[in-house]
Amino acid sequence: MSGDDAWRTELETEREMKNAFMARHAESPFVVGRVPFHDLVYFPPDPDYRVRAILKRVPVPEEAFLRTSRDNQAVMRYLGDLEFSLAGHPLRLRLFHAGEGVGTSVFVPFRDRTSGRESYGAGRYLTLELNESDEYECGFPPAENDLPVAVRAGEKVWAADRNPRTPSSALLARQRKGPPAPAPPSRARPRSRGAATKGGARRHRSR
Repeated sequence: MSGDDAWRTELETEREMKNAFMARHAESPFVVGRVPFHDLVYFPPDPDYRVRAILKRVPVPEEAFLRTSRDNQAVMRYLGDLEFSLAGHPLRLRLFHAGEGVGTSVFVPFRDRTSGRESYGAGRYLTLELNESDEYECGFPPAENDLPVAVRAGEKVWAADRNPRTPSSALLARQRKGPPAPAPPSRARPRSRGAATKGGARRHRSR
């Protein structure tokens, strides 16, 4: 099997496993909420979205607060930026670590030109494993992770009538300013959502 065929097979297998989890697992929000589930919809695999990214670390990890889908805030550590090129555009995405219990897994939320149209309006995300050594609550991407290109890779919008548009400018302004008055933080448990990157990280998981 060629390298490209192996990549496609891995991606398709992961998508099948995710559908099975969402449909039947006891921790699935659909099972917990007794909500009918139909298979997730994805952009077709496209090698043009397999990009090599370089991680530019900050000298010292910084505490970061991301607003979440439960109108709360997740406390993470900002580790640095992934720098890469896509469709001729030099781009960067902020990379976060969710704290204890996730090992070397890091979290990269982002929005792009498909957000609120072809993909989920609040943004998507992917998880990566760094080279070195219980609830569904999604952290919204910070304003710095808005991409000026369309990333037609990973998961598409699930239901058009439930797809929020990109968060308002007021929300983005609050994210730039940081958290409001201190509130009990909740820890996000990121799961993969988005396009694939490789290079500065060992393994990618795309949704």
